Amino acid sequence: MGVAGMSACCFGIVGAVVGMSQVWYVGPIGKLAGAASGADLGFELAATFAAVTFPPLRWTSTSFAPDNDDDERTMSGETSCYTVVFEDTAETPSTQELRSSLEKGSDEDKLDTLRKIIVATINGNPQPTLLMPIIQYIMPSKHKQLKKLLHFYWEVCPKYDENGKLKQEMILVVNAIRNDLQHPNEYIRGATLRFLQKITKDIELLEPLIPTLRTNLEHRHSYVRKAAVFALYTVHREHESLVPDAAELMQTFLAAESDATCKRNAFVFLANVAMNKAVEWLRGVWDGVASMDEGLQMAIIEVARMDCMNDTTHKPRYIRCMFELLNSSSHAVKYEAATTLTTLTQNPAAVKAAASCLVNLIIKESDNNVKLIVLDRLDALRSRHGAVLDGLIMDVLQVLSSADMEVRRKAMSIVLSMTSTRNVEEVVLFLKKQLQRTQDQDYDKTPEYRQLLIQSIHVMAIKFSEVAASVVHALMDFLGDSNNPSAMDVVAFVREVVEKFPSLRSPITEKLTATLSSIKSGKVFRGVLWILGEYVEGVDDIEQAMVEVRAVLGEIPILAAEMRDAEGNSIAEGGEEDGVGAAQSGGTKPKVLADGTYATETAYTSSTAATVSTTKSKPPLRALILGGDFFTGAVLAAALTKLVLRANALRAEVMLMMTSVIRVGQSKLVTVAIDEDSNERILSCIQTLSELRGNSEVNDIFLRDTRVAYGKMLGAQEKRAAEKKEAEDTRENIVQVDDLLSFRQFSKKSADDAFNYADDLGKATGAAEVHEDFISNLSRISQLTGFSDPIYAEAYVKMHGFDILLDVLLVNQTSNTLQNLCLDFATLGDLKLVERPAVYTIAPHGFQSIKATIKVSSTETGVIFGSILWEGPGLGESCVILNDIHIDIMDYIKPAYCNETQFRSMWTEFEWENRVNVSTNMSDPRDYLKHVMKSTNMSCLTPEGAMSGECNFLSANMYARSLFGQSDFQFLVDTMALTE
Repeated sequence: MGVAGMSACCFGIVGAVVGMSQVWYVGPIGKLAGAASGADLGFELAATFAAVTFPPLRWTSTSFAPDNDDDERTMSGETSCYTVVFEDTAETPSTQELRSSLEKGSDEDKLDTLRKIIVATINGNPQPTLLMPIIQYIMPSKHKQLKKLLHFYWEVCPKYDENGKLKQEMILVVNAIRNDLQHPNEYIRGATLRFLQKITKDIELLEPLIPTLRTNLEHRHSYVRKAAVFALYTVHREHESLVPDAAELMQTFLAAESDATCKRNAFVFLANVAMNKAVEWLRGVWDGVASMDEGLQMAIIEVARMDCMNDTTHKPRYIRCMFELLNSSSHAVKYEAATTLTTLTQNPAAVKAAASCLVNLIIKESDNNVKLIVLDRLDALRSRHGAVLDGLIMDVLQVLSSADMEVRRKAMSIVLSMTSTRNVEEVVLFLKKQLQRTQDQDYDKTPEYRQLLIQSIHVMAIKFSEVAASVVHALMDFLGDSNNPSAMDVVAFVREVVEKFPSLRSPITEKLTATLSSIKSGKVFRGVLWILGEYVEGVDDIEQAMVEVRAVLGEIPILAAEMRDAEGNSIAEGGEEDGVGAAQSGGTKPKVLADGTYATETAYTSSTAATVSTTKSKPPLRALILGGDFFTGAVLAAALTKLVLRANALRAEVMLMMTSVIRVGQSKLVTVAIDEDSNERILSCIQTLSELRGNSEVNDIFLRDTRVAYGKMLGAQEKRAAEKKEAEDTRENIVQVDDLLSFRQFSKKSADDAFNYADDLGKATGAAEVHEDFISNLSRISQLTGFSDPIYAEAYVKMHGFDILLDVLLVNQTSNTLQNLCLDFATLGDLKLVERPAVYTIAPHGFQSIKATIKVSSTETGVIFGSILWEGPGLGESCVILNDIHIDIMDYIKPAYCNETQFRSMWTEFEWENRVNVSTNMSDPRDYLKHVMKSTNMSCLTPEGAMSGECNFLSANMYARSLFGQSDFQFLVDTMALTE
């Protein structure tokens, strides 16, 4: 409403109050009017007060308010806008008012009026009667903003009459443009030359301007000359007859020109008109290419690519020129020269030089986006010339000095693909040094970078067994890392190495045993204890492991020792009766296990700082158990059971440890009691040890089956990786008998695909084409109108990235011609119509195909609706309302993959969880899982090996991600199926 409107409204309320006459109140003015009881004049006075006060208030607010109107700012000269995006139809002036404003208004009024005329012309109301007033009153003006806006009007105004002939008034316009081309101000000349590039379709306007346009090539100012060159280029591209001697003209201009930008524009023009003359000029300046301007060097690179697509004899000279440009000071020139060099020749020396230039460009460039682009180019180069670039792997490793993690990940993936037996030792040594540096550095991305290094070393050690022994001991030093994900990656690496390389088991288990006291995390403890339980086999090694377990567990039994310590602390602090309450647990949060169940991980703390019974003074494993991490206690029980099954002498002591853990969990010493699953697991271990000789099948489960299951899991992972690699290498070649045959030699050549033989081969074999079956296409067709409507409409809806493509087929089912047919679409949700479809005329029983594009900004269900408007016989307007098109959210969800650690982390971060009970007639849980995956577009993260076997219960993790990126939506599902 504005300040003036609100103030006038307040005055109106005052008028209503003083003029009203009601039972409960009579205003002073209302009392004076009419009979003794007064007259009710509230509404009349309210309207009068508001109408009288609004004009002066409005004038005051507009006079003293700051410049906050967009149109006023646009036309004031501070910022110029040449794209009109909105038309205010609330106050549309008449043609007579516009004419009067053009004739008598000030320059600011004329600017505003001309802007309104341009907007109306774009929106289909050209108002041809205003053409002559604009020529009379606007064209002679010397106002620069008016001249710029007038150029825009000449671009959009109707220039031809009903018979398709140029209007007589345009002769005056041509004369005015000619005068501007001869204007003494070089900037007016330049603006007019740029305007000529926008009206190149109108040959009748351009033809009388060509002589004047050519004279601008000799202007003293380079700004005018470079604009004149491109104006001639656009004119020649549309109408070659207007500039028949373009090649000779540009050749002469290049010989006399000294400005670098003008020479660049002329050279591009000459190359597109007469390539042989451009090459001839280039031959005369071979030696000076390295010292030329950046823009001219880029043009020379483009000409070299275009010329080499033909059978040229200058290809060796082009290659030498590209070698020289690799040392250019411009990063853009370096990038283009390296890319062009690899298309001109496949020589290993040239490929290596180009790759080295790209690596140096990555290191020196500060923009991370540019780094990623160049890394993609380097990766494509490596995929074609793998062995040639192996010698540059140490240079690529220097890219890891970047602070951006995306750049580091991309560089590391290239390094892993370039690693071979010849350079793996050097690469691992470099990564180990980087890993040691992360311990001394302390910034935000250090833990993430450390995790990336550990994962990369893991991959190399598994792929190249000769380096596994040298890195496994170095990585085990990070088991006590405070960054839990890094330590877990080390555990996963050690577990895989100790399974695949039996010769390394003994030294690895000795190192793990020695590092038990430095471990802080319950997850790491569980992984290390499992490894020790599976792979410690010698009697001496078992005894040494038991010594370390005793050290990290502390005095046994735990409950009695803790009660004794608590009582001693109570006496020392003043004879407190009960010291058990001094111990508390904190930091409790749920954890998601691999099978979908939950466990609780608790960090033990103490509420009394003065007490000696703090977790910092306790052994690490004991502190975890007292903190409520009884899942780690269950893993400890299983590991100790395996050790006792190999060395019977320790059975009594181990059973005492297990019993002690259970008693602690059942006591009031801890705030979190032992869970049922952990209690049952520990009791089963105690029962196994008590029946040591009578149950050999259970012994086999502990000693053999668990290791076999882990081996199967590794085999399943390797098989899945091999299948994925094979699927990437193998492409399905399906070519239909009626497919179009495309011959590269006969087609129009462009510089972008000059020597891309792989793409040509893919097109020839059909491997690069995406084939959609007929049935899936039919399912995407939506019927918009009925068969009995005058117009039958149906739309083919196709999702293409972030766009919805609508291909609407209209059928005129009447015997009349439908004129000015317009298809209007509107949307609900985060959908936006990109452009409005044009107006069509459909003959009787005719067809018309209309395409529309709709942008999608988020993963939400949207609705597209609209109508069809047309004019029938007698110019009568008719309308048909279209059926709604519902855009399903599932169209934007695609299957995705992540590792187990990432899944657990994301599941924990989510603040909501929905449990859905589903009744189905499917009896097989695996069939139900496949049905859910197909219906929700999700991928199963649980390996096949984990779901093998016969069981009525199935738990699987599924993952999907939307097209809008990882930060937009992630869909995590933990599916459990139970059959009766």
